Amino acid sequence: MTPLKPLVYFILGPVDSGRREVVADLIEGGLGEGDRAAVLLADGEPPAEFDARLPNVGRWIGTDTVMIAQPPEGATHLFIIADGRRNPMDQVEAFKLWLETSGAELARILCVVHCRLAAQHPALSAWFDACIHFSDVALLNRREGVENKWLSDFRERCEKLFHPCLFELVKAGKVKNPALVLEPQARRLSHAFDAEKDWLITDAEGEEIDEQEEVDDEEEVEITEVMDIYLERDASGRHVKRIPDIAKYLDQPPPALN
Repeated sequence: MTPLKPLVYFILGPVDSGRREVVADLIEGGLGEGDRAAVLLADGEPPAEFDARLPNVGRWIGTDTVMIAQPPEGATHLFIIADGRRNPMDQVEAFKLWLETSGAELARILCVVHCRLAAQHPALSAWFDACIHFSDVALLNRREGVENKWLSDFRERCEKLFHPCLFELVKAGKVKNPALVLEPQARRLSHAFDAEKDWLITDAEGEEIDEQEEVDDEEEVEITEVMDIYLERDASGRHVKRIPDIAKYLDQPPPALN
């Protein structure tokens, strides 16, 4: 009998956002008795105190375009924690390719938002926008010292960007309903992981044609795949959508919050 492929959760967020603590809580409070969880940390992630609470901990390695990850045998749920100092778009792209070749099933992509870091460095809004774009759930953590107005403004801004993902608060490393967070239902804005690709049909003048619209057999049309805005690259191979290098902000002393 061919072993079942695990449900995979990909965890985005910066270093020190509390991702491992949150993952431990999700495993302990959201999985059933017969479930067997495993966790793969990015090779660049330093050890942390909460590693002791994580079951079957291993490492994944990779570059900006390649992910090498081997789920432990018998795992039913696999939590892959991204490198919190690297570009999330590169890692999502590498994860997508790994997912397609591994045959594993994507359950959800989660983003743990370091609210204090985001509030201290407004320029990082674009970095968190990229993470939330791919996420089914955004978990707001590290809220100590952050004004309620900033939290409400952050939520309002995400709503204006039409993010359909769930927004949940993390308190003392725990979420209110772990099973709800782990429910394998897609709620992300991105269609990059959808089974069916999006196609754009244009006429000879470059005008978009609706898929339901009848087209003359002699009319020239062009059909192109619609690329995710965060995964699209220019002629030089760089992402068209640019985001800040979060490592530069992680290495700075944090400014005081007002």
